[in-house]
Amino acid sequence: MFILNLSYFIFLSNSDKIYLMELPKLQKIETKNKVGLVVVITGYGKGKTTTALGLALRALGHGFRVCIIQFMKGDLYTGEMDGLKRLEPDIELIRTGKGFCGIQGNPYPYEEHRANAQEAITLAKEKITSGKYELVILDEINNALHLKLVDLDQVIELIESKPDLVHLVLTGRDAHPEVIKRAHTVTEMIEVKHAYKLGIEPQAGIDY
Repeated sequence: MFILNLSYFIFLSNSDKIYLMELPKLQKIETKNKVGLVVVITGYGKGKTTTALGLALRALGHGFRVCIIQFMKGDLYTGEMDGLKRLEPDIELIRTGKGFCGIQGNPYPYEEHRANAQEAITLAKEKITSGKYELVILDEINNALHLKLVDLDQVIELIESKPDLVHLVLTGRDAHPEVIKRAHTVTEMIEVKHAYKLGIEPQAGIDY
């Protein structure tokens, strides 16, 4: 463990006088026994992808290289598409699929959704084992498994074949019990209240 140099925060008072506030010394923890974690973020509450993106940002701060593969979100614009471009090449975002299978208004048949998800599984294995990334995020893979776009043995193989020091994050509702069993950390997002149910349409920068 080592201590970083002191820094100062400058602010103006109501009288326009300048003050310097000494910030606390920052302590950086050095992990002695490094383990590549399997993290599952599931549940019906909002924030699963958002949480995974927060992990990506934190990992980037530690100098990690990050790959994010989004299952099922290929037809919908979300702010992270352009936001993450500003962080390239340290973060790579790959969007696959043709939207959420079975959602009213999605025009693509099940067979096409499954074919896309199968391509994403192949890509995920390649990225996980490539040696290029310390963190790989498989966004909505739990949902893809629940909808049988990918198979349980395929997801288990991804988990069990990952290099020891690679962190793997799997997001999406309805996480399979066998996936949960193999994870080190599992978080279930629970909806307490949602603006959509108050008649408020999705808001840019918050909901997408």
